[in-house]
Amino acid sequence: MDDIVILQAGATLSAPALALRPWCVEDIAALVDVFRDPALRRWTSSAVENEGDAMRWVRDQERGWATGNRFGFAVLEAQPESGRGQLVGHVVLKEVASGKPSAEVGYWTAAHARGRRVAPRALETVTRWAFDVLGGDALERLELLHQVDNPASCRVAHKSGYGLDTVLPAAPPSFPREGHLHIRRRDA
Repeated sequence: MDDIVILQAGATLSAPALALRPWCVEDIAALVDVFRDPALRRWTSSAVENEGDAMRWVRDQERGWATGNRFGFAVLEAQPESGRGQLVGHVVLKEVASGKPSAEVGYWTAAHARGRRVAPRALETVTRWAFDVLGGDALERLELLHQVDNPASCRVAHKSGYGLDTVLPAAPPSFPREGHLHIRRRDA
């Protein structure tokens, strides 16, 4: 994908608009700051301890865009007084392959932005983009996985139209607990 993709999620009565764009090196300091949150660290497989880790993470996101198999978006909340956006989350479409009927989505929300529907709005925006623009006719469903003991992710899945499909067995060490597989189909 050669064009820079910027997606928009409109403002709500209680939250400003969101802009979703590919990650860039200017996000490194904010990324390190966001990853200081113990709750975020508990649910993500990434370890971002310092600027070096953050640089590697951002470069991985850039490689995904370059290869066309992983599309990670920084989620920014409009800050009208500064003219810039504050990092409030991440949403990703991954395991994308030409002709493959499914892909996976994932997300996280920064601690300071939780409770403002950041994840559901960002996920819905990327879901529409995946089905309408990126997926052509081949992409039939998107899959969302989370551990069973993560009720916040389960709520985001349901709010975003991803129905619970099955409970997956634990698969240590990567998945130490059972998981939920949620699915959203193109025609839903």
